[in-house]
Amino acid sequence: MDEKELKTSTKQRIFIALIAVLMLGSIIASYAAIILNGGSSSSSGDTNVDQAKVAEYQEAYNKLQAEFSEKTKDDYDRFIAYKSEIKAYNETSANEDGLQVKDLEKGSGDKISKDNAEYLAYYVGWCADESVFDSSFDNNDNPTAFAKILDASLGMIEGWNQGVEGMRIGGIREITVPGELAYGDSMDICGGKNKPLKFLIMTKAKEDPLKTLASDLDAAYMRLQYASYGMDYDEMVNAGE
Repeated sequence: MDEKELKTSTKQRIFIALIAVLMLGSIIASYAAIILNGGSSSSSGDTNVDQAKVAEYQEAYNKLQAEFSEKTKDDYDRFIAYKSEIKAYNETSANEDGLQVKDLEKGSGDKISKDNAEYLAYYVGWCADESVFDSSFDNNDNPTAFAKILDASLGMIEGWNQGVEGMRIGGIREITVPGELAYGDSMDICGGKNKPLKFLIMTKAKEDPLKTLASDLDAAYMRLQYASYGMDYDEMVNAGE
């Protein structure tokens, strides 16, 4: 099984690893407090955090997110029409029945295959109890717009990869992924290990202007997150080149 993260880029994985290192030892408490406070970047005890820089990056990110929401409005209007598909399902049956796909709209673009897997995707992922664990929405409970899009070519779980094969760009598909093709016993999700997952996916061509806008939004998010921990994202990326 492909145990790659569902939607994290290489840059995001670097950030996660760095934060994990920073949380070792005596700084565990301070960073845990940040998380428990809803991800607030404020940290009165950390003199490394430049609050002016955080505010600058927050403003830049908010501006890009608003632009992204506006540019993807038509896609959102199409996608949200299928929100009723996000509902509870039988966990046992989902595991026993194996990978299941249902096309809600057939696209008109190129077909996705193992040899042609360069695409972007809006998505919602949910558990058997109907709870959404991740999505492209700005708010999982009461969405009003898209806040992000996934570059699926960066690596997906095996069930996703198999589930989108044969799907045309521009289409909307529902995929039921059994636990063995999701995260198996490698991690807890939806309340435990070997849990089945469902996805609602709308694929888009990985081309401008959406490609560049999505990349800029991702970079703005990473700059904000790094700054929240007193680090410079651009310096870290350049140092790794």
